[in-house]
Amino acid sequence: MTTVSSVWQISHLDLIVRMVLAVVLGGLIGLERELNNHAAGFRTHILVCLGSATIMLLSEYGFSDFVNEPNVRIDPSRLAAQVVSGIGFLGAGAILRNGSVIKGLTTAASVWLVAAIGLSVGAGFITGALVCTFLVLISLYLLNKWEKHFLRHRRTHEIEIMINEHPGFLSLVTSRFGEQGIQVTNLKMMPGSESSPLSGNTGNTPMMHLCFSLRCPKHEKLLAAYEQIAALDIVVRMEAANFIFHKKVA
Repeated sequence: MTTVSSVWQISHLDLIVRMVLAVVLGGLIGLERELNNHAAGFRTHILVCLGSATIMLLSEYGFSDFVNEPNVRIDPSRLAAQVVSGIGFLGAGAILRNGSVIKGLTTAASVWLVAAIGLSVGAGFITGALVCTFLVLISLYLLNKWEKHFLRHRRTHEIEIMINEHPGFLSLVTSRFGEQGIQVTNLKMMPGSESSPLSGNTGNTPMMHLCFSLRCPKHEKLLAAYEQIAALDIVVRMEAANFIFHKKVA
């Protein structure tokens, strides 16, 4: 009777501990995403981490009965490698694009990292999984708060405006930014057209497509300026982070 080397075997207790640990570590990261209302939240991160750990365990120990078979060679990294490439499709679902605004990149990265943590737990690389989870939580909790409080005055905000061409139209828009103490760091102007994604023009009025880069330390002032500009009769459409305005065409 042939015996299987202990390197290809795992006890039931060790198996349960690894799977429970994967649930806990994935849940800690998912909880932060859930509390901030992101696309992939608590359950998604738990399932990704647990699934990755299970696949790693299966890859390592699921085929131990065939180790001593002739012409059989066990490669414990083969199934696990498919997790790394396959998780990209799930992460892509968390990324949303609205004009020039892209959301969900951090959540997609956290899903990818949770898969790596699950693989580490499944492989028994517990220290690496714990350290990675700790660093991820620091990045999501502490660095996010630090970024909001200390880097917001350096952050550039992008806004796109489709506007009816009118004498003095540029000063009408920029004066609203000036009233709120907002600095215009860059401006691009292009002729608008009916084929433009921002265009709502159905007549013969010439259109202009304006792209502003702005700096403003207070988000409230930025929203106030956006609302003032949207109230202008010549503005057809505006797109910015957390602000979309589209004038209804009668």
